[in-house]
Amino acid sequence: MILTSEKQIDLSKLKLIAFDLDGTLTQHRTPLDESNRAVLDALSKKYRILMVGAGQCMRIFNQMQGYPVDILGNYGLQYSKYNKETKSLDLIRDTVLPCDRERTAKNVEILREEYGFTEFAGEGVEFHPSGAITFPILGKSAKIEDKLAFDPDRSRRRPMYPRVKELFPEYTVFIGGSSSFDLVPAPHDKYYALSNLCAEEGYSHDEVLYVGDDYREGGNDESVAISDIAFVTVDDYTKLPEILSFLF
Repeated sequence: MILTSEKQIDLSKLKLIAFDLDGTLTQHRTPLDESNRAVLDALSKKYRILMVGAGQCMRIFNQMQGYPVDILGNYGLQYSKYNKETKSLDLIRDTVLPCDRERTAKNVEILREEYGFTEFAGEGVEFHPSGAITFPILGKSAKIEDKLAFDPDRSRRRPMYPRVKELFPEYTVFIGGSSSFDLVPAPHDKYYALSNLCAEEGYSHDEVLYVGDDYREGGNDESVAISDIAFVTVDDYTKLPEILSFLF
């Protein structure tokens, strides 16, 4: 038995390993780290590998430079399977949910006024085709270096987190990236997505292991970390081969 995040997993039962991408396998929005590509290659010989992401399946696939893996995207609103013949993805599911844009814009304006973020670059709120929302505090068009420097330890957004949840009770709210909040129609989150896939494809939760870095309050891996699914925490993606050495 292996102890991972206070939950035990019997390796003799393990069939599916689900991964987060940014911060787990590679740096934020950068190509798949080569040493961690080798980790996936090795693990895929023993287990089924699955990506569980916040973004769209094709964005994750492109960031991974076409790595052959099935992908749950948009917190399960999207699901794509890798096609060995075409070496691309087949979109299995692409759910689109409604969004009250006027009300959303008003609530974002309230947050900006209350917390002093009334100046921003470009669009002040981003509406995704799925029905999900991003509240980019610095604006959608802010410089990437400004976004990365804004709140790397999330200390500026954690005080805002309860208020964002209060204004958007019909959404699951995440402290996203380094300068934004992500809102996904409830009950969608990574645990909900992974649980549904298990039910659809016949996996029990004790046959699944999740690997992620964003497990603290407001993180998009938190729902899995506090669930009945075994969870391996990654605080430094460059040490992933060492962290997962017990699987080889």
